[in-house]
Amino acid sequence: MTEQTTHPIRLGGVHHAAYRCKDAKETVEWYQKVLGMDYTSAFSEDHVPSTGEYDPYMHVFLDAGNDNILAFFELPKQKDMGRDENTPAWVQHLAFRVHSEDELLAAKEHVEGLGIEVLGPTHHGIFKSIYFFDPNGHRVELATDIGTDEQYAELKRVAMPMLEEWSETRTAPQHAAWLHEIARKEHAGG
Repeated sequence: MTEQTTHPIRLGGVHHAAYRCKDAKETVEWYQKVLGMDYTSAFSEDHVPSTGEYDPYMHVFLDAGNDNILAFFELPKQKDMGRDENTPAWVQHLAFRVHSEDELLAAKEHVEGLGIEVLGPTHHGIFKSIYFFDPNGHRVELATDIGTDEQYAELKRVAMPMLEEWSETRTAPQHAAWLHEIARKEHAGG
């Protein structure tokens, strides 16, 4: 595998990630109220710039911190928004970082205080997270890293062997099973 430093494309991060929404105003207000995101800009046109096709849209942009932008399209002329019914609801999600376990618990209290059902915190061995849904049906995760430098280094070391084994067997490789043991111990109370 080619090292990133020798690759002809040098990425500077995610410019923005874009998803569809049912109502642009409702979505902006929800992300402001629930996650504290700043609404930064909007584009609206009748024709899609890349294809030229007629498809009026409102494209809104929200600041998720650290130059990460989350965007949404409202498409009033398209069929009602759905989701990939062949993919479980827990798979596709937007995950945002918070800086500590205390912030994660405070976020849970805030989101639940707004009447939104929250799952978690869930322990993933090297991070903990909570989950809930936005008004468009997108699953949102807030996560905080709790792993050690050694744990992250070990995960990087076994990443390729795990991928190779998965590719050959389509059964879960056990190279990082220790993550689940850490989580099980905490869930069992020590």
